[in-house]
Amino acid sequence: MNGRRMKLVGGLAVALAVVGGLGATGAAAAPGSPNGPRYTAGSPGAGDTYFPNAGNGGYDVQHYDLDLTYAPPEADPAPLVGQLDGTATIDLVATQDLDRFNLDLRGMEVGSLTVNGKPATAVAPPAPGAEVDGAAYWHVQNDADRIWELTVQPRPKLKAGESVQLVIEYGGQTARPLDIEEALYGWVTTRDGAMVVSEPDGSMTWYPVSDHQTDKASYSFAITVPEGKVAVANGMQPKPEETAGGWTTWYWDAPDQQASYLTTASVGDFDLRDTYYSASGVPIIDAVDADVTPARLLVTNASLARQVEMIDFYEQYFGGYPFVAYGSIVDDDTVFYALETQTRPVYSRQASEGTVAHELAHQWFGDAVSPERWQDIWLNEGWASYASWMWDEHDGGATVQESYNEWYASEEPDSEYWDLQIGDPGPLGLFQDPVYDRGAGALHALRLELGDETFFAGTQLWLERYNDSAGTAEDFQAVFEEVSGEDLDGFFQTWLYEQAKPPATWTTP
Repeated sequence: MNGRRMKLVGGLAVALAVVGGLGATGAAAAPGSPNGPRYTAGSPGAGDTYFPNAGNGGYDVQHYDLDLTYAPPEADPAPLVGQLDGTATIDLVATQDLDRFNLDLRGMEVGSLTVNGKPATAVAPPAPGAEVDGAAYWHVQNDADRIWELTVQPRPKLKAGESVQLVIEYGGQTARPLDIEEALYGWVTTRDGAMVVSEPDGSMTWYPVSDHQTDKASYSFAITVPEGKVAVANGMQPKPEETAGGWTTWYWDAPDQQASYLTTASVGDFDLRDTYYSASGVPIIDAVDADVTPARLLVTNASLARQVEMIDFYEQYFGGYPFVAYGSIVDDDTVFYALETQTRPVYSRQASEGTVAHELAHQWFGDAVSPERWQDIWLNEGWASYASWMWDEHDGGATVQESYNEWYASEEPDSEYWDLQIGDPGPLGLFQDPVYDRGAGALHALRLELGDETFFAGTQLWLERYNDSAGTAEDFQAVFEEVSGEDLDGFFQTWLYEQAKPPATWTTP
C-alpha cells in the first residue's frame, strides 16, 4: 500500500510453496496398499501464522474467470448496499490425492457448484469427522473467529496432478467489510459503485478464492454494470465493452501471475482515458472518477503524467516492467489509503506524486515478487518507500542519503517507535510506520554496507529469481549473501528484529 497502506496524508525454492500452499501435506499410501493413494483433505489454510485460515492447501489454482453482475446502491438516503451476482470458473490442479478441499468466501451465498461439470449438493456443515455421501459442498461463515470456508467434496475423488474445473454460482448483498484492523477492504460499496482493494485477505468478500499470495494465478473478468457505469479491473481490455438492455459488460484480461489480494474490479463514474505508452512500450490505462474535485484533479493529472518517467526510471534499476500493462484508478470515494492492485493501483480521492511513485514500485516489490508470509511485508513496503526516496532524488528533491538521515534523526533512541520488529510486526502491525520507513532505512543501510554495484545486482537477482512467486526475508538475505560473499546475519538481525535504534555507523556513506 502506500502501498497497502501508505497512510494518505492530504523462484526456485519457493515453487513448492506456491504449488502446495504453505503447510500443505502430500498424500500418503493407504495402509496395506503401499502403492495406492490415500485421499485426504486439503488444508483449510495456507499456513500463514498471521492469517491461518486464508488460502488453502492441496491444489494450485491456474486461472480464475470471473463473470460478475453488480447493481450499485440506490441514491441517498437508500441503504449503502449493492447487489453482486457472480459465476466463478476456477481451473486448478490437485497437488495431493484429495478427498475434499476448501476455498475462501465471505459474505456471499453459493447457489450452485459443479466439479468438472458434475453438480455437487449443498449440505449443512458436518460435525468434525463425520462422513458426507456423494459430491457435496458446505459453507462455514464464522465472523467472530474470522473463518469463512467453502468446502468442496468432489466425487470421484481427485488424484494428485489431476486438472479440475470448478464452476460456482454465488451472490449476495455487498456492504463495507473490515479487515483485522477494522479498516475498509475487499468489495467496499460506494454510492456510485465500489472500490475494490483487498489486502491482505479481502478478495474472499467478492469471489471464491484461495486467498493467499502463495497461490498466484491468471485472471479474466466480465463485469456487467448499469449503463453509464464503468468497471475497471487488472490487465488489458481484450475487446470493447458491450451494452444491451440498460447494462454494459466490461472485459478485462490479466494473463500474468497475480496474488489474489492484488485483484480489483472497481466500479464507478470513471473517465476511462486513452491508452498511452512508456518509452519501453508499457501501455498505460488510467481511470479517473468524474467527481474528483477540481483541486484534487489538478494534483492527480500532474502526478499521473509522471508515470511514463517513473517506469523508465525504475526499469534502469529493477529491470523491465513485469506485467502487460499499467495505469491507475482514482476514485472520489475513499478507503483512506491507496493499494497497489496489480497493473492498476487504486487511489482514494487523488493520486499524489509520492504515492504514485510508491504504488508503481510495488509492481516489482510486492506484486511480481510477493511476501511468502505476511510477516515479511517490509519487503513490500520498505522497498516501495525506498524507491520513492530514489525517485525524489532523481526528480531534484532530497537525495536518498538526506531522506535516510532525516528519517534516522526523527526518532530518539528511547522512542517506542523502535519497539516494532519490522521482520515480524504481528497481524496488527502490518501497516505501522516502521514497516515503511525503517524498512526503507534497512535497505539504504544495506546499500551502504555493500556498495551500489553489489546492492543493485542483489536487487535484480531477487526480482529475477522470485518473479511470479513469493519469497521470505531469509530468501532475501540469502540472495544478498550470494552476491556479496558476506555473512549478513548480524545486519538483518539488527535491522529487522532488534527493538532498538540501529547504530549510527550506518547513517553516513
